[in-house]
Amino acid sequence: MELLLRFLLLCGVADFTRGLSITTPEQMIEKAKGETAYLPCKFTLGPEDQGPLDIEWLLSPADNQKVDQVIILYSGDKIYDDYYQDLKGRVHFTSNDLKSGDASINVTNLQLSDIGTYQCKVKKAPGVGNKKIQLTVLVKPSGIRCYVDGSEEIGNDFKLKCEPKEGSLPLRYEWQKLSDSQKLPTSWLPEMTSPVISVKNASAEYSGTYTCTVRNRVGSDQCLLRLDVVPPSNRAGTIAGAVIGTLLALVLIALIVFCCHKKRREEKYEKEVHHDIREDVPPPKSRTSTARSYIGSNHSSLGSMSPSNMEGYSKTQYNQVPSEDLERAPQSPTLPPTKFKYTYETDGTTVV
Repeated sequence: MELLLRFLLLCGVADFTRGLSITTPEQMIEKAKGETAYLPCKFTLGPEDQGPLDIEWLLSPADNQKVDQVIILYSGDKIYDDYYQDLKGRVHFTSNDLKSGDASINVTNLQLSDIGTYQCKVKKAPGVGNKKIQLTVLVKPSGIRCYVDGSEEIGNDFKLKCEPKEGSLPLRYEWQKLSDSQKLPTSWLPEMTSPVISVKNASAEYSGTYTCTVRNRVGSDQCLLRLDVVPPSNRAGTIAGAVIGTLLALVLIALIVFCCHKKRREEKYEKEVHHDIREDVPPPKSRTSTARSYIGSNHSSLGSMSPSNMEGYSKTQYNQVPSEDLERAPQSPTLPPTKFKYTYETDGTTVV
């Protein structure tokens, strides 16, 4: 009995004096993208641990393509948190007094690149300890879109679809009917947990409001769908209307093209005629210039007459100014000056 007590005492002393120990167990943590992950690391020190306290957190990326990265360090009573660029400004110690035995950290605004194994190392010579934590970042379902693929008419086949914009697998789907009798067709039941419901030979009873909820391990989202099953439309009338509308559009286009072409031809013709007139037909002389030239020539002829014969010259000559009709007549070749015949007496002799 005495030997047994001595053995237990020795074991207790050995356990008490074994030094630094990390009390947080290794674990796996799942968090959603954008959230904050708390990574615990608590430790105890032994009486013989008298060296300086050093705390180091390392990250082993999930792709195994990168070597372990130091993301935050405490040494010499100072904190260094700018070792890893991808986590710069997003990793912090949770305690203001690390010597109290709490080396836990927070990683804020989680990204998919933060997935990996995080290792906490605590050293206070001669004691050393470390623990690992596996962090997984998932994406919540979001941007859920519900819609009908097909024509919502009685007797038709169509599909109800539920599609999330993003969300980490595995995803779980759940359809529910919110309006009317809330009773779902029996043929739909096998597909109420799938993203697509195939509707066969639709009836008006299927009309109503439906909801689709998408879930995964870190969150959920949902969308609403209003289904209105209506009688078939007059397809023949719709087709005829479409054909007539197409023909009218073609006629209108042809008329516009014809008018444009006609206008261009008229403009071209006017330009050609105007060009021919300017080059081939000289401009007519004005009435004033013609009259002046005619009177000037007569004045020059009269200047050679003697005063005694002025009365003999018929005044009708002044009435022979070219009329407007003559002025508009085509230009004739230049004629020789008109010669006037007149007589006068001198010393009893008549001279012609």
